[in-house]
Amino acid sequence: MPDLPSTPGPGRPKDLEKRRAILEAAKNLFIRHGYTGTSMDSIASEAGVSKLTVYSHFTDKETLFIEAVTACCEELLPDPYFEFNDNLPVADMLLTIARAFEHLINSPESLQLHRLMATLGIQDPLLSQTFFKAGPQRVLDGMQRFMIRADQSGQLQIPSPHSAAGHFLSLIKGIDHFRLLVGCCAERDPASVEAHVQEVVKLFVRAYAKP
Repeated sequence: MPDLPSTPGPGRPKDLEKRRAILEAAKNLFIRHGYTGTSMDSIASEAGVSKLTVYSHFTDKETLFIEAVTACCEELLPDPYFEFNDNLPVADMLLTIARAFEHLINSPESLQLHRLMATLGIQDPLLSQTFFKAGPQRVLDGMQRFMIRADQSGQLQIPSPHSAAGHFLSLIKGIDHFRLLVGCCAERDPASVEAHVQEVVKLFVRAYAKP
């Protein structure tokens, strides 16, 4: 008797492809039409799947929104960026994080998402808090873990890793991030961006250097 073909179980590649398509569609539509202007039906249509498939992966629109924010952050600034390597100078690792974070926060998608949340936060504080936890808080937590390891390694002296993480990320954002956010600054050239992150890393290392 010939062997019967096995039935693929849950989590098969086709399911993962559909999940990625749904997340990509959600990111695009949320940015273009806002949270209230985006429906689960429109996301399903954009992703090329049924609405039932969308709900099978994400229970509601709020969950899908948060997953889309998380996916965007993980794509541009994945967790391994915050892993500390004792064999590398701390300045080199900070520079890698700085470049990725600068690219993340000043990307057109991120800027539009922040504009969207500035409005949504007033209308729905709970959604705003959930967004912060999925995006900014995740980055801050990763940066804090890095600061703890940097202090333990002896390369830097960091009394408050939480404060140091906030200082570093805020320095990377700088004033140009606000200019881009409100639309009064043209996109900067790569040389200017690199000069900025280099200067921030040098300043930060100098400020937290062991005496």
